[in-house]
Amino acid sequence: MNSSTNSSRPSPSPCSPGTLRGRVALVTGGGRGIGAATALRLAREGADVAVTYVNDEEAAASVVRAVEALGRRAVALRADAADAAEAAGAVTAAVRALGRLDILVNNAGVGLLGPLETLSPADVDRVLAVNVRGAFVTAQAAAAHLPEGGSIVTVGTCMTQRVPGPGGTLYAMSKSALVGLTKALARELGGRGITANIVHPGPIDTDLNPADGPHAPGQAAMTALGRFGTADEVADTVVHLAGAAYVTGAEFAVDGGHAA
Repeated sequence: MNSSTNSSRPSPSPCSPGTLRGRVALVTGGGRGIGAATALRLAREGADVAVTYVNDEEAAASVVRAVEALGRRAVALRADAADAAEAAGAVTAAVRALGRLDILVNNAGVGLLGPLETLSPADVDRVLAVNVRGAFVTAQAAAAHLPEGGSIVTVGTCMTQRVPGPGGTLYAMSKSALVGLTKALARELGGRGITANIVHPGPIDTDLNPADGPHAPGQAAMTALGRFGTADEVADTVVHLAGAAYVTGAEFAVDGGHAA
């Protein structure tokens, strides 16, 4: 059921500047990396933005300041995606702070790589709690507020399409579950005019995986373009999908040809 806080909105072209003016977005894990870049791109397209964070409050506050500098409203919300109540509560808090919700970017995630025999049950529980249950619960909560024309964009990984070596079993499994979630959400919510899509980044230059890091040359060599991508390049696709009315249930690789 749509929230009573949702009001009518314009029907902009997804190809023109300011396409998201008047809309409100929630970006989970929006304090840094792809999440931060997405929050800023959403603001440039006219959206007000809520971001969630777990530990780095100052990074999230910096994103809020940058969004506000673009003339949009913003709020940072502490919410651990591993906690189902906090994940759902972030949606409620975003609606309370910004008045409505039109776009969910399910970006929060953890990456845990290592040999199969070294992964403990606690490792499995943590990764699945954040990457799978957290995404599900957040989407479930958001669906109660999204109006016709709303969208859910989830951030997956290139490792759902190609696992180039050992050590990625748990991470690839968790992110692959998001493909099924996305396709099912597209069917579940399509009758309400709500879209759901997933973006698979390849090697992306972030604090957690810098393009000048010790493992970067090997990762770059696995791409057709021979380089790392940028968070802004991923954000371009995420934000396009947030405003694309006739694209749903689809996977988009932003991976420099990692899966080619």
